[in-house]
Order: sequence, then structure tokens, then C-alpha cells
Amino acid sequence: MNRRVFGLSLLATSTAVAINRFAFAFGSQPQLRVNGARLNEHLTALSEFGKNPQGSVSRVAYSEADRQGREYVLGLMRAAKLDVSIDAAGNLVGRRAGSNNNLKPILFGSHIDSVPEGGNFDGDVGSLGAIEVAQTLAENKVTTRHPLEVIIFQNEEGGLIGSEAVVGQLSEKEFDLVNKSGKTVRDGIKFIGGDLSKLATVKREKGSIAAYLELHIEQGGTLEAERVDIGVVEGIVGINWWDVTIEGFANHAGTTAMNNRQDALLAAAKFIEAVNRVVTSVPGRQVGTVGRIQAQPGAPNVIPGKVVCSLELRDLDAAKIQMLYQEIRAEADQIAKSSRVAFNFKALNTNNPAPTDPRIRAIIDQSAKDLGLTTKQMPSGAGHDAQDMARIGPVGMIFIPSIGGISHSPKEFSRPQDIENGANVLLGAVMKADRANL
Repeated sequence: MNRRVFGLSLLATSTAVAINRFAFAFGSQPQLRVNGARLNEHLTALSEFGKNPQGSVSRVAYSEADRQGREYVLGLMRAAKLDVSIDAAGNLVGRRAGSNNNLKPILFGSHIDSVPEGGNFDGDVGSLGAIEVAQTLAENKVTTRHPLEVIIFQNEEGGLIGSEAVVGQLSEKEFDLVNKSGKTVRDGIKFIGGDLSKLATVKREKGSIAAYLELHIEQGGTLEAERVDIGVVEGIVGINWWDVTIEGFANHAGTTAMNNRQDALLAAAKFIEAVNRVVTSVPGRQVGTVGRIQAQPGAPNVIPGKVVCSLELRDLDAAKIQMLYQEIRAEADQIAKSSRVAFNFKALNTNNPAPTDPRIRAIIDQSAKDLGLTTKQMPSGAGHDAQDMARIGPVGMIFIPSIGGISHSPKEFSRPQDIENGANVLLGAVMKADRANL
């Protein structure tokens, strides 16, 4: 680039910044845009932490890769002129003062930890997109009315641990849970710079935030299939988990007649089919899954005497989840009688459905339309930190397309333009939320 071209480029940039300052001074709404190329470069750089030869990432919470990735993200937050800290739960928090710091803060962010052999976009797009929004505001010297906070939650994939701490739901029993890194939550929080002895300082009271916004990949295939640019999330489904134990009787596979068997695995197969039948018997978008199963003693010449499997139910309506569960229990009772086995259900985890705020949905929808983007109202079938944050204030989520509907996989991918679109919608939504009376 010669001096003349460089000078013209610098003049154009300075002029754009000046126009934005002028627009804010006189109350109009400038058309700010994020730097999409920079955002995508940051995503590529983050993908190096925990990178596997096959192209996936294993940046599980509390691992060395997680620690290194967090350091990289802290650097980006500082470059975006955020006042950065690590809270007692290990969340990364970047604050930006508003013109009226008596107003409640607007929070936005996501997470950067991954599942084992995961992708490079789940959580990362929302986290780095949030930082890019903050950097865009800093570069344009825009001051919002509300204080802003970019928050990168720790250990989302291991049970929304960081956001549970923020809403005061992280309990003692969870401290000793062992994460995929091999560390307990207790040791993991210390490893990433948190301090459980001061956990009470992390809790935010209900009504203490103006709003929470989260940009995320869809993790499903609806937006791509329907060629829609932006998903406006209606709510995050409730997720209920159970361990189901089926007790039969282990016996010799060669000498026990078929009509004398108490085969726990055969009963489990009937149970799995019953789950599918019950869940699909009523209209709606509910889903049910048996994703894990273990038969004991696990020998080819022994009739299985015991099976432990999982049951997961998801829907936006908690009452529907309970209705499906009761019907599945009734089916299990019938299978138990006919197969001469016993079923036991142990509740493991309950995440309640979290509807998004209709005012935030309208803001997101309008922000997308201001950019000429198409939108679709849709539920989130996956869990997110936003469902915890909904306990303390109004929340909204922005989805961008996932190619092929693939997530938690090395093949997870979102197009650079879609990522830039999502970050621009987030930027617009933050600005509109700042002007609104939420």
C-alpha cells in the first residue's frame, strides 16, 4: 500500500468515527458494524488451543488447553478496552462504564470450553462476538447509557457451572463432581483463578441486570434448511435426566430356556422403543433420548442381569415433560410385569425451561431486519447459560446457521458471513436494549 492510498484509508476511517460520534451526540442511530474479518481471525486463533489432528478441539473446562484459551480471550478483552477481572467462580468479566452508572448493566457473552472432540464454533462465536461488539464500541468511542459487561462463563458444557454461580444456584454437592479434565469442580475453579471461599460475591440478585444477550450457533439444521439468516430464540427447553436401572437375573445363556429368562437387556430394548413411541405420540417439538446403556455382567454367554441406561426429556413446557415421564413410567411398569424385571428411576438433573423476554425478542428481530436479514422465531433445543440468567433478568438469544445442523463434532461449521451477521445483530440489539426501558 503506497502512502497516498494509506492516507486515504486512514482519512476514511477517521471520518467514519467522526460521523458516529456526531450521530450519538445528536441522538440519532448510527449504523455501526463489527469488523467481521477480525472476528473470524480471532475464532481461528482460539481454535488452536486444544486442537486435535482431526481438526476438532478438546478444550474441556479446567484443562490446560482451557487455561491457555482463557488467557488468549483475556488479552482480547483488554484490547477491547474492557476492565477485566476473574470472579470467584472463575468467570471472565469485562466491564465498560456507561454514561449513567446508576443504571443496571447489560450483560452479553457465552463460553469457550468445549466437549471432548468438539467443534470450533459452539460458545466461541458468542464469546468472541461479544468481545468484538465491545471493541467496535471502543473504536468508535461510543458510550452507552447502561454499563456493559462481557461475561465468558466457565464450564458451560459440564453443567452451566459458571452461570449457576452467578445466579446463586451452584451448590456444595456440585463442588466434588469430576469434570472431563479429571479435576473436580472445586479444584478446577481454583485452577482457573477462582476462589470458592468468596463464591457469595459472585451471586447477582433477581432484577439486578437490565438484560442478558447471547449469540450462538443454532446447533441444529433449521436455519440452513429454510435459508433463514437469524434465529430469534423463543426460549430454552427444559432438560430432565434420569438414570434408569433394570434388574433381572443373570444366568447361563446356553442352559436357560427362553421362556425362563429374566433378561434385563431385552427389557431395556423394549423400554427404549417405548420412550420413542410415547414421545412421538403427541404433537409438539418435544424430544426424548436414551443415549447411554450398560449391560452387566457384559459377557456373550451370560444373560444380562442388570442394565443401567439414561433417559432424557426436553421441551419448552415443564408440564409436558412431566406428562411424558409419567407415561414412560407406566410403560416401564408394563414391561417389568411381562419381562419379570424391576425398574428403578433416579432423577439426576433438572434444568427448567427458560422463555426469553418478548421485548428482547422484538429488539433482536428488529436489529436483524435493520440489516436486511431474515429471521425466524424458534426454540433452543440445547441448553445455554441464558437459561440460568433468565432467573435474574430478561434474556434473549440470537442464533446463526450451523451448516448441516452439525454440532459437538469436528464437522461443526458456521460460515464467516453468518458469524459476522450474528455479531452485527448482537451489536444492534445491545444498542437498542440500551435505549429501551426494560
